[in-house]
Amino acid sequence: MAKRFLLALATVLLFPPALAQPDTARPPSARELGARFEEVKQDRKAAEALFKTGRKVAAVCAHCHGEGGNSLKPDIPNLAGQNPSYLLEQLRQFAEGRRRNEFMEGMIKAMNSDEKIGMVLFYAAQQVTPLPPPNAALAARGREYYDKVCFRCHGSDGRGNEQMARIAGQQPDYLRTTLRRYRAGNGVRVNPLMASNTRLMTDADIEAVVGLCCTNGGAVG
Repeated sequence: MAKRFLLALATVLLFPPALAQPDTARPPSARELGARFEEVKQDRKAAEALFKTGRKVAAVCAHCHGEGGNSLKPDIPNLAGQNPSYLLEQLRQFAEGRRRNEFMEGMIKAMNSDEKIGMVLFYAAQQVTPLPPPNAALAARGREYYDKVCFRCHGSDGRGNEQMARIAGQQPDYLRTTLRRYRAGNGVRVNPLMASNTRLMTDADIEAVVGLCCTNGGAVG
């Protein structure tokens, strides 16, 4: 009941009548959403307009993800500074039910393509707030593991790319849980590449990598 109420309230606050219409009964495909995103990126005025729309969307998202995408809860991810193409794809997966979270699915299904694009443009432009650096021993262990495995996809600075998440500056509990789920290879986060790269991680390895990545301004830039 509480979730339904929050969803209804957020929809009323976020989507005035002019914005409240979802695209269609079918979520846009990756190709459709990507094509619209590329179109917006080539049109400065359209990008500026959707950035303002994204700020309105983020005002509701702030209830969970924090002001400007810096979460105040260690188990809820930071969205600030996240790669826009990657984040847009995650929104699409939630809308299609390939990533599961009842509240997120409901919120995202109520958004049209331009609202999604505006949101990712807004969050990509925000600065992530890092945690204090871990102790030197943990940072060194995290750096050693990261430089052997993680850098290949997420980059030496942890900022990822269009297909890979930025993990520099991410919330620790969220990153820890995500890595464990990938390692298990089942549940709400299934990804063959991540499963392969986390399969041999020990809990100590995970703690070290989490400690490194969540600082953002420390060992991972």
